[in-house]
Amino acid sequence: MAALGLLALLSGCNSPMPPDRTGATGATGATGATGGTHVIGATSAIETLALPPARPLTPNPEYARFPRYIGTLGGRQVEMRLGAKTDEASGIHGEYSFAGSPAVILVAGDRDGDTLEIEESNDGTHITGNWVGKFAADGSVSGERMNADDSNPQPFELRPAVAGVTVPANATPRAPKPAAPSLEPAPPAPPRNAVGGTSNVIIGE
Repeated sequence: MAALGLLALLSGCNSPMPPDRTGATGATGATGATGGTHVIGATSAIETLALPPARPLTPNPEYARFPRYIGTLGGRQVEMRLGAKTDEASGIHGEYSFAGSPAVILVAGDRDGDTLEIEESNDGTHITGNWVGKFAADGSVSGERMNADDSNPQPFELRPAVAGVTVPANATPRAPKPAAPSLEPAPPAPPRNAVGGTSNVIIGE
């Protein structure tokens, strides 16, 4: 009987382990359940925020009546529509685009005297840049445009556009080509002391 009891005890020790109730939520799974899922979700959210806008913004018809400015931003030709907000005394808003691009970038901020401070957004939600400049007496404005974290400052110069003047395309300026040499023979030079094309020298007989 003792031997049978011992065998039964040993066989009980060699029996398979009961199923792990934690399963995938064990040590590794618990991390996944308590932290992994949240980390994955946060990573996914960060990646979503880092993605470029799904569709480029198109010009707002309401801004078409705003004063138009043309000039350069970091050497590239730009056009900006900028007008006063109706609900803020110093507020201004509008949009700008690079020459040759159908997409626009929204801008909004304040004008305090001759100081311009506006923020930009290429998707209408996230701030992608800051503009700080000064207006001159002729209505032109110049300053710097920086990224949202104030990095990579680039100079800008804008002036009120003249009606009918379009923004030139962004292209490397080319030196004017020299005139091609003429293939026609040069006309004979008039004789010396000629008056009205006729020589006043009389040759004797």
